[in-house]
Amino acid sequence: MRRILTFLLLTGLGLSAGAYTYLRQPDIAPEVRTVTVSTGDVVDSVGATGILEPVTTVQVGSQVSGKIEKLYADFNSIVRADEVIARLDPSLFETQVEQSKANLIRAQADVERLTIAIDDARTKLARAEGLSARDLIPASELEAAQVEARLADAQLRSSRAQMTQAEASLNQANVNLGHTIITSPIDGIVISRQVDVGQTVAASMQAPILFLLAADLTKMKVNANIDESDVGRIRPGQVATFRVDAYPDSEFEGLVSQVRMEPIVVENVVTYMTLIDVPNPDLRLKPGMTATVTLEIARRDDVVRIPNAALRFRATDDMFVALNLPVPEQPEVGRGGNQGGSPEGRRRMMERFQNMSEEERATMRQEGAQRGGRPRQGGVDEQMNAGGRRPRPVTADAVPTTERGATTIDALFAPLPATVTRGEVWLWVGDELKRTTLRLGITDGAFTELLDLAIPPGTELVTNISLAEGALTRPTAGATSSPLMPQRRSFFRR
Repeated sequence: MRRILTFLLLTGLGLSAGAYTYLRQPDIAPEVRTVTVSTGDVVDSVGATGILEPVTTVQVGSQVSGKIEKLYADFNSIVRADEVIARLDPSLFETQVEQSKANLIRAQADVERLTIAIDDARTKLARAEGLSARDLIPASELEAAQVEARLADAQLRSSRAQMTQAEASLNQANVNLGHTIITSPIDGIVISRQVDVGQTVAASMQAPILFLLAADLTKMKVNANIDESDVGRIRPGQVATFRVDAYPDSEFEGLVSQVRMEPIVVENVVTYMTLIDVPNPDLRLKPGMTATVTLEIARRDDVVRIPNAALRFRATDDMFVALNLPVPEQPEVGRGGNQGGSPEGRRRMMERFQNMSEEERATMRQEGAQRGGRPRQGGVDEQMNAGGRRPRPVTADAVPTTERGATTIDALFAPLPATVTRGEVWLWVGDELKRTTLRLGITDGAFTELLDLAIPPGTELVTNISLAEGALTRPTAGATSSPLMPQRRSFFRR
């Protein structure tokens, strides 16, 4: 019995000491983290990667087969139009020219021989006709003279055709001989050379590529692959900036010139080629460089902006309790951000709309259009179909794309709509939390444009309220109030 009493006494003393020590701990205040509303630039942008290429490139090939005899241009050579840049071995084509000349001479001789033969046939025919008129020769001799004259005439026409064919063969041989001299089609720079002296090129099915010329490297383009989720916001004329690894501290600028309709599918990822015109007066940019592109969708300079961290913060009831503030009542908010989203709110709105006059309905529609909504053409009942959904608008006078008078489809892209959204922030004013709804514009991921002046620059917005672990433990119903088992005191009690 003495041991039991001693054990109970020691246990009670330990519990009392622990409770006393716990109750003597100082209160821990919650940490409120805030950010400040500021002014600055907000740029809505889209990122992509692309390849730098010359605006105009020309592949120089050979129309005839042969062995490279001489090269007059190399990599990075500046060439002019009609300047000789390569030469093929002409010996085979010179032989073909001589052979074609011989065939032409023989055809010309045949024409001369047949011309004499037809003159003789015509003379014999004229003599036979005279003798037949005086009945000095039989009719068969006259007919034979006529046949001989017609045959000589046909042979002459055939010989003249062969002479024309021989002339064409000679011209073709001369053209092929001329093709052994490769000239530059444009003024430009050699950025690629595919052959060497002594190499044989074969032009059987297609012309082999000898050189690749760039027309003007002071004007470049970036072929950027834009993801399908962002291509709807790309328009010609938008500003694009990019960086290349060769100049990490430099930023280059260009303009979007074309958004191609051809989809590029790689591993089920769809992208669209977008061309960006880039000036290159100092020739620092080179073909083939990889560019990290940022396309500017919208830009607002020197505007009031809200940090996005404040827009993501939502205060909870536990935070109000921790700050020893009254918990605000949460209004019932339906879909769309107003009470009209609930069934009761919709019923009241329909009753109110039906009891309005035509003038009041027109005013309500106009106010809805000014707020960014679509003007309604009838009552609430007329806007719903049998399935409870709004009918899609049907454009009766839709004009086909090919009949709108534009030369390219880029000119038919509709302008981007203005970005207007709503957000919620919590203000930290005088050790109190206040909720405010704001009209917002574009965002760059870190800041969002503030459209109205509901809060001035310098206002503190809450981004987080740190609560200690176990600080929000509340007494449960029927909890004991024994001094040996005291309730845990919350740190937020002042």
